[in-house]
Amino acid sequence: MSTPDADGLLAEQLLRLTRRLQRIQKRYLEPVGITPAQSRLLRTLAHYDTPPRMADLAEHLEVVPRAVTTLVDGLEAADRVRRVPDPTNRRVIRIELTDLGRKALRELRSARRTAAEDILAPLSPDQRAQLGVLLNALFETPYEHRC
Repeated sequence: MSTPDADGLLAEQLLRLTRRLQRIQKRYLEPVGITPAQSRLLRTLAHYDTPPRMADLAEHLEVVPRAVTTLVDGLEAADRVRRVPDPTNRRVIRIELTDLGRKALRELRSARRTAAEDILAPLSPDQRAQLGVLLNALFETPYEHRC
């Protein structure tokens, strides 16, 4: 069993790592002209078979709908996504990737891969595998049960 001080230190290390990951990711995404939040929205859009509603995106991203509206506005201004009417309900608007959005996704994948290599460079392949197992253990534990 770990001590409260050790747990506090681990929590602080995770927070520092999160901030470092965000800085590195931002640095690699800047040349693409995409923020990390926009990147996440584009990646989420790519997983839908049909264009989703903004409410679907907000739910999937676990953010308020207004945050999705802001992200979509920015991506639409850059011609990376477009709003399209739902074919069965004209009151519903769906969000779809444009050709520039798909191109940005390809660039993002490359940038994220390079960022991951940079972040994980100090770890051996065995350490990377072990880290993956440990992170999965943390993610698979329902939050409600840890409180």
